[in-house]
Amino acid sequence: MSEKFNEWLRTNRLVKEEKGFKGTLILVDHWAHKVVLTLAEIAEVLMLAILFVTVLMRYVFNTGIGWAEEVPRLLVILFSFIACAIGVRDHMHISVTVIYSRLKSEKIKRAMDVFSEICTLVCGLVLLIYGYRYMHRLMGVTGTLPMTGWPTWIQYLPAPLAGFLMTFDSILFLTGVLDPDDLLYSEKEIDYVELVRKRDSKEGK
Repeated sequence: MSEKFNEWLRTNRLVKEEKGFKGTLILVDHWAHKVVLTLAEIAEVLMLAILFVTVLMRYVFNTGIGWAEEVPRLLVILFSFIACAIGVRDHMHISVTVIYSRLKSEKIKRAMDVFSEICTLVCGLVLLIYGYRYMHRLMGVTGTLPMTGWPTWIQYLPAPLAGFLMTFDSILFLTGVLDPDDLLYSEKEIDYVELVRKRDSKEGK
């Protein structure tokens, strides 16, 4: 059992791969994303299960569940914000690379990469700071959600959570702790423009 668990840790890159403080930061990053990814998977499964049971009860038993609309909405919010943070980690968000892919200067490309990370960092800080402030403000209010009776602030919790992950990842990328090619959820995107350029240079075009 212990050997299987150790193998699972290695497969999911949840063991320290580099020595020193840098290796510790990378390990913390991998664990943080593993935890939030598991939360997102649980949220998605629960959301689908609740919706299935709701439809079944409504059309087969002609009844329903009072909180069946409110809880899936909260789960969708959680899943969406976590997916946003995961997309930042592996640079999976939609981007326009028409100009970037045609640049030959590596320095300009690097400058654009840094600018992109700074923009992401700012977005993460906005979500983290203002999301937390708004959530903290609601904690002082006695308001509750109508169907579940849960405190109102709970629906805003995913915002600072995603903001923290986005900020943390951006700082690690900007400081060089994380390599842009260090992907957790996806494979490196093929730059076909660069492939054509290399092929043409070999052929002497």
